[in-house]
Amino acid sequence: MIRLTGRLICANAAEAALVRAHLPEHIARTRAEPGCLSFTVEPAADLVWTVAEDFVDRAAFAAHQARVQASDWGRATREIRRDYAITETP
Repeated sequence: MIRLTGRLICANAAEAALVRAHLPEHIARTRAEPGCLSFTVEPAADLVWTVAEDFVDRAAFAAHQARVQASDWGRATREIRRDYAITETP
């Protein structure tokens, strides 16, 4: 299993507005992906969201990352700072 945890950290209200605008679709699309076990993005402060996601294996996580890069979410939030840790459990 691959687990990503961390924070999405907006620099200002404009970045936070981008997150709020694109997040519902991003969550729905991610949760529907093959191999997604869980996916949560929740507000932690005005400009910070906590992120936790679990995928069955490296291949599922890599497919998720590729989809994200090509998505509206990926394009809209590309410049927003991320502080993530990725761990693998056999």
